[in-house]
Amino acid sequence: MKKLIVIVLFLTVGYTYGQENYRIKNLDVNTEYSDFGVSYYGNDAIYASSKKTDNKSRKNWTNGQPFLELYQGAIDGAGEIIDSNAFSDNVNTQYHESNAVFTKNMKTVYFTRNNYFQNRYGKDTLGWNNLKLFRADVDNQGEWVNIMPMPFNDDNYSVGHPALSKDERTLYFTTDMPGSMGMTDIFRSDINADGSYGAPMNMGSQVNTYGKEMFPYVSEKGNLYFSSDSRGGHGGLDVYVVPLNNRTVVPENLGSPINSSKDDFSFIIDNQKNNGYFSSNREGGKGDDDIYYFDELAAPEQPCAQVITGNVRDKSNGALLPGSMVVLYKDGEKLESVIVGADAAFRFVKMDCSTSYRVTGDKELYKGDEKTVTTTQKANLELGLDLNLDPHIARCQYNLNDINTIYFDLDKYYIRPDAAIELEKIVKVMNKCKDITVVAGSHTDSRASHAYNVTLAQNRAQSTVDYIVSRGIDAFRISPKGFGETQLLNRCSDDVKCSEGEHQVNRRTEFVIVRK
Repeated sequence: MKKLIVIVLFLTVGYTYGQENYRIKNLDVNTEYSDFGVSYYGNDAIYASSKKTDNKSRKNWTNGQPFLELYQGAIDGAGEIIDSNAFSDNVNTQYHESNAVFTKNMKTVYFTRNNYFQNRYGKDTLGWNNLKLFRADVDNQGEWVNIMPMPFNDDNYSVGHPALSKDERTLYFTTDMPGSMGMTDIFRSDINADGSYGAPMNMGSQVNTYGKEMFPYVSEKGNLYFSSDSRGGHGGLDVYVVPLNNRTVVPENLGSPINSSKDDFSFIIDNQKNNGYFSSNREGGKGDDDIYYFDELAAPEQPCAQVITGNVRDKSNGALLPGSMVVLYKDGEKLESVIVGADAAFRFVKMDCSTSYRVTGDKELYKGDEKTVTTTQKANLELGLDLNLDPHIARCQYNLNDINTIYFDLDKYYIRPDAAIELEKIVKVMNKCKDITVVAGSHTDSRASHAYNVTLAQNRAQSTVDYIVSRGIDAFRISPKGFGETQLLNRCSDDVKCSEGEHQVNRRTEFVIVRK
């Protein structure tokens, strides 16, 4: 039953969290059935629907509705999807199709379908039919041909919800394949120049959690939008956004009215027009899932105010200095003070324009620093500065016994609870000694191919780095390195019979400390 629930959600589906900067409406194209998952196709929209048509051969699935098909409709000036018809007889089958994405030249499509290809209805070892990701090309007559499953599909797990990066060199998707951190995760795969695809890589803890992350979309601004049910929020699936070019930023909840107490997902946006679509099964809709159109409203004009922001660093090596005291002064009067957290960042808001401020930084065993900054006439400007404290202490000492190897389960790269305990020790050492950097070198046992094990080892190394960075350590202070099965610690090489305990010794991440 649990498997079925996962598959159904996989298909159908601040406290800030921002202000209500969107105007939304339920579209006329929605029916009493499930309608969701809009993608852009030139000036048209492609979406999935279970609505009944004249196709008498369509089957019903477990919820009593017909299986999903892809539909195509024009987008009018009010954002409505009009004159919609079935997308393609070559793409649509008697089973589910949903969530498509097209290349900008509209010659290639990636789409989600049940595990059904060349009249074969595939099942996993428990008899379940999962989802798979397919690709198709358009021919000179406008027909979708060369339909092929993606190379990382498998009968025993689901893959779907495709999204393309702005440069179309990376494919993002949702899956519960081995190596997932939660029920479903967002992965990425490089699209190589020769048309091949790189090994799937988990997006890591910046995006994924123990729950469900799904429905990725990458905007023209390079922001990743996705839905998650495990980050607090309003309830059910909520839509979040995170920049792809900054691995340290926490995903931001889009807030109301995009998010509700129900499932909100399949968010897409036209950055040129500041409008787009999302899907939801919220109260007040017309059917199961509905498609909503939104306009992004202009922010109200703000009075002239600026922000002073920055970090406190060690002058000798540039390391961040959490726990430092930062004080803001104006005309000699203390206005505000803060003790910086793990990111050593400070932020003072609503600074008057055309005004001089003094910012000081202090920390025990360091010589303080201060900077003077004068705001300008421009409203909402952010002024950045760093405070650099001069150390007065001897070189930091640490115990090598605190740096222990961590281990992984077979064919996995998630951080086990016993490994997390050891990683916390490393975080403690790195917080104490700001003049060290770390290389996380990961390894596998000899089972599986050499190429597969190199990728698995790199994933283990990256998971290790992601965990340590998530605990407040600067990403530039720790780097991942995957060695595959090239550095076995015992006799357990290819075709040598070994116990599981002997293989476990090789499934590890070791740490090399580098003193700056």
